[in-house]
Formats: sequence, structure tokens, C-alpha cells
Amino acid sequence: MIDLFDFYFYEDCPYQDESAELLRLEGRGNMRLLTRENGTCACAGDLAEYYERKGLKVRNYLRDGEAFKPGDTILEAEGDLKLLFKFWRVSQTFLSIMCAIATKTASFMSAGRKANPDFIIATSRKTHPGSRIFELKAVRAGGGDIHRNSLSDSIQLSQNHLEVAGELGKLRAMKKIEIEPRSREEAFKYAEMADIMLLDHLSPEELRELGPELKKLNSKLELAVGGIKAEKIPEYAPLVDIIVISAPYYANPLDFTMKIERL
Repeated sequence: MIDLFDFYFYEDCPYQDESAELLRLEGRGNMRLLTRENGTCACAGDLAEYYERKGLKVRNYLRDGEAFKPGDTILEAEGDLKLLFKFWRVSQTFLSIMCAIATKTASFMSAGRKANPDFIIATSRKTHPGSRIFELKAVRAGGGDIHRNSLSDSIQLSQNHLEVAGELGKLRAMKKIEIEPRSREEAFKYAEMADIMLLDHLSPEELRELGPELKKLNSKLELAVGGIKAEKIPEYAPLVDIIVISAPYYANPLDFTMKIERL
């Protein structure tokens, strides 16, 4: 399996660090990643494990889901100065993104659970290429869940599937069957067959009317909604079991800074 950190660092430094070579940096140093804002940590442990494999000594790091405030240290390590400078920028960028995803997810969960303590924020497959494993971990660090990890781990019959396949016959599968109907009529037609019904782009008023009717047909049916704006989460949370959203992946990176000192 590809080591993604090897790829990330190779992309940034395929040969040598020209700045470090010019200055003839040698010896050992200490590197601390600090935050300038509040947030929720994600994936610092993954980076710490990689550092250890590469010969750095990790002194401290925050765990997934741990809250931080301005001035806190997210990750601290010591070792070869050249290696610290090589790892600096990619490490800072990586954690500023993953912690931003966790922080955004946590804020969505907080907003929705005030209205429905049992609802789930579930993020989609719209991750950035090459980052899915970490972005999904970041969502979970923020208290969310995963709608679909990949095409191989769940069944979702989308509107495009229904368009191409036509009328659905009797379906049986070991995994839950999720159906995204193209119309109100299809929602009622497939309510008894589905385990999850994804009702995209419906208004709260439409869901308030439609949801109870569908659950009368299938008391075990879980209702999900997608295609909504994040600020509408408190309105939708009382009406559904699951809100499917991609917004956490595109959160603005948090403001982190790296300090390197010679030992």
C-alpha cells in the first residue's frame, strides 16, 4: 500500500532542500506546531507515527477530537535539523487542513444536536484525491460519520441508477440499501424496499409532510437529506435521521505556525 506521507513529502522535496544545503544545516533541533485559533484536532497522531518511523522523537501531540485554543501546541518533535526543515511546511499544511475539517464537523454537530440529539452528520465521497483516509478520520474526530467510504462498502441507488436501470424489482443484499428517488411517487413506491431514503434538495416544509408518511410504510426506514446549505442544519435536523454534507472537506485551513529551534 502507498504511504501517503512518503508521497506528500516527496512531492515537496524530491531531491534535496536547497535552502538547508546552502546554509549547511547540521545538528539537532526541536519543532513545534502552534495554533493561533480554537479548534478540534485530527490526524496529528498519524503524522507523529510517521515522524517516529523516520527517526524523529515525538515529544507530544494532541489526540483526535481534542479541543485546542490559541497558543496550544498541536505537535512537537525533535531530531535532525535537515529532516525538520524538510517536514515543516507539508506538516503544517496537512494538519491545518485536517483540523479544520474536524472543527467544521464539530460545529455542524453542535448546531444540529440542539434540535435533534440523535441526528447524524454524514459526509460524502467528495474528498480530495489522495486525502480520503485522513479526511474521513478528521470528520470522525469532529463527531461526524461517513455516508459512503467508497463504492465498495455500501449500496446507494442514485437518480442516475434509477434512470438507467428502470423499474426496480425485488432487491436483496447483505448491506443496507439506500435509494435516492427522482420524485415523490418513487419515494412512496420504494419506501418499503429501502433501508435509507435520501431525499435531496427538499425544503423543510416538504420533509415535514413527506417524512412521516414514508415512515408509516416502513417504520425502520431512515430518512436522509442532502444538498442543503450548512446554515440550514438546525432546521433540517429535527426532520431527518441523517444529513449528508460535503462542506467540512472545504473548510478554510486553520491558522497554524511552526517554530524550529536548534538544540
